[in-house]
Amino acid sequence: MGAVTTAVPAPDPTRCPAGGGAGTGPSLAASSLPADGAVARGRAPRGPFLVDLASQAAQQAQAHPADAAAIAPLVQTSSAFSVGDWITDVVGEVHRRAAAAATAGATAVFMVYAIPHRDVGAGFSAGGLPDAVAYRQFTRQVAAGIGGAAAVIVLEPDALGQIDQLDAAQAAERYALLRDAVDVYGTLPATSVYLDGANCGWIAPAVMAGRLAQAGIAHARGFAVNVANYYRTEDEAARAEVLSRFVGGAHYVVDTSRNGRGPAVGLTNAWCNPPGRGLGEKPTTSTGYPHADAFLWVKTPGASDGECGRGDPAAGTWWPEQAAELVRNAAG
Repeated sequence: MGAVTTAVPAPDPTRCPAGGGAGTGPSLAASSLPADGAVARGRAPRGPFLVDLASQAAQQAQAHPADAAAIAPLVQTSSAFSVGDWITDVVGEVHRRAAAAATAGATAVFMVYAIPHRDVGAGFSAGGLPDAVAYRQFTRQVAAGIGGAAAVIVLEPDALGQIDQLDAAQAAERYALLRDAVDVYGTLPATSVYLDGANCGWIAPAVMAGRLAQAGIAHARGFAVNVANYYRTEDEAARAEVLSRFVGGAHYVVDTSRNGRGPAVGLTNAWCNPPGRGLGEKPTTSTGYPHADAFLWVKTPGASDGECGRGDPAAGTWWPEQAAELVRNAAG
């Protein structure tokens, strides 16, 4: 018998205002597809996923034993290792995780976040590498660090969601850099590559499909949804299944790190450190959705989204109070 899959309803516009678009959308041009007409999807990731013994949660527990019990689920659960322009030894840091995964018989998860003009829209995580030359070099350093290890790459959250904030030349450069990255990572023998596909409250499937096509989705395993956001898994899957149809049946992963209580309402910058949230489903490849390869913790639970206009800690800073709250409010 085949795997049991969940019936996926149409996106609910009351829960995901941009999650509709179930009608006609763009499709991948024939010239962008392999000779057999199918998307070159690459390999599906395999569990288990690496639990990083040097994660921010693990470091907090080691440095502050009194906090260890409150954040134990964060220490014990796989979350992505964020790779960006703040890392001085890219090859070394990536290789350490890749080698640990190989030793453990696990898959390492990397969130790559260094594109020039990063976070041009919101600005709380603004930065990125200075130019295209530096980014292409960075891509090859990340690939060298992974080598033949089993890995997942979630590529550049918000890069396509915010691409309309760039001028024409910058947008063209970004598409070219993403295509290059997809092709470089796609040559690795055991790596699954997912371009970021935003979330169900932001970019409609028909719009995102066109952007994914220009970014090289035909050469990737697929796309990622809900990265660093809080929308419920079932709502993200509803939009993602629509989006998948628009891009040749590509597969996807869902960031479930903080969506156990769904999104906040009535809050300015509701995507940015909303209070009262909780951990979502733990990382797994048993998703039940037709094209969903995995649920992953892509955003580090307990790491701030940014200052958020409310004086919160800077983006990426460990926030003990938020970490403990996410554990207390965990789904299930």
